[in-house]
Amino acid sequence: MLGALGRHEESLVAADEALSLAPGLAEAQGARASALRATGRAEEALAAIDAALAHAPGSAPFHANRANVLRDLGRLAESREAHDRAIALQPGLADARRNRAMLMLLAGEWEQGWREWEWRKRSSEPSGDRFPARPAWTGAEDPAGRRVFLHWEQGFGDTIQFCRYAPLLAARGARVVLSVQEPLLRLAASLAPGIEVVGGAREPAGGFDLHCPLMSLPLAFGTTPGSVPPPAQLRAPPALEAAWATRLGPRDGRPRIGLAWSGRPSHANDRNRSLPFAALAPLLGPDARWICIQQEIRQADEAALRAHGRVEHLGLGLGDFADTAALLAQLDLVVSVDTAVAHLAGTLGLPLWLLLPRDPDWRWLVGREDTPWYPSARLFRQASPGGWAGVLDRVAAALSARGGRSPAGEAPERPSGLSG
Repeated sequence: MLGALGRHEESLVAADEALSLAPGLAEAQGARASALRATGRAEEALAAIDAALAHAPGSAPFHANRANVLRDLGRLAESREAHDRAIALQPGLADARRNRAMLMLLAGEWEQGWREWEWRKRSSEPSGDRFPARPAWTGAEDPAGRRVFLHWEQGFGDTIQFCRYAPLLAARGARVVLSVQEPLLRLAASLAPGIEVVGGAREPAGGFDLHCPLMSLPLAFGTTPGSVPPPAQLRAPPALEAAWATRLGPRDGRPRIGLAWSGRPSHANDRNRSLPFAALAPLLGPDARWICIQQEIRQADEAALRAHGRVEHLGLGLGDFADTAALLAQLDLVVSVDTAVAHLAGTLGLPLWLLLPRDPDWRWLVGREDTPWYPSARLFRQASPGGWAGVLDRVAAALSARGGRSPAGEAPERPSGLSG
């Protein structure tokens, strides 16, 4: 229960107490492994889950948990094998099937991966199955002349990424209603003529004939890495772009570079995807105008940001994603970790440098510096878990090459506490 509440250090203490009373209690070892994983101690978590499996080798959830720890460690082939073992023992284990689907998608096995991805609707954190009793559009049904409701799920970035399919469905003759989160409503209204855009999570007024969650659209359209449709044609209102241009003032000859180094703290993978501002600060020289494009600054970053002095924080003026898009339209480059603002920059066609952890989200594939989802993006990947220093070294070299860091040729001071 402590683990479910996010109180992982207390959960670890409770698991250790249980094991002191009953050293062979497999469930306590499993809980201990989950707590260790949640606090970033993957090697210890692997030892704990192996201890649990020594007492309960037929436990499908334990094999699934072991697969998750192996993925944290970047051991993807072993993670896949552990998921296979879990599913062989319990074919209906939805969490294992969802997580195996993400490994398939990460590996580029999209035909099978999209099918397995449907198991997310039955997992412990279900998404997408908002109207299970209503007729669904799966790609097989003729949508011509029918009102098809496409509804958002999960995060802002997912909505931005997958709303590109709405115009494709409209081109097949469907009357498309697209539901987005309220902060995306004003921006999504620019998507395409004839597409009705509504905010919130409720059924649209007037009902619908068919529905499809946004993240099931790649399956419905049979998307492969070689057939990804182009990003949605989104744009902020021109008057809003003009207002942000005025706010930024005239150009001074330096490139304008937007920065987002951390995302939503409650994100399940935030520990891996975000980095402290102090790690990025040495790269930010006077040869560029640095603009913070994330809305919130974490308390741990506030002092370092103030001390640095070269980054303009405009996040408090970003009321919604239309504001963010209007600001991004004034920039020459965006450097970002894996957040919604990165998806927005890629959708707008801006040069995007995306900083990725060793175990990236499934959509970024593996072993490549580009992505079929956003042609304007360049991917900078960790070589080892937690290895942000190597990523930032490559970013520094790339900035120097394009004149965005000063003095040229000088290696940035490496902050303490960064590995790799």
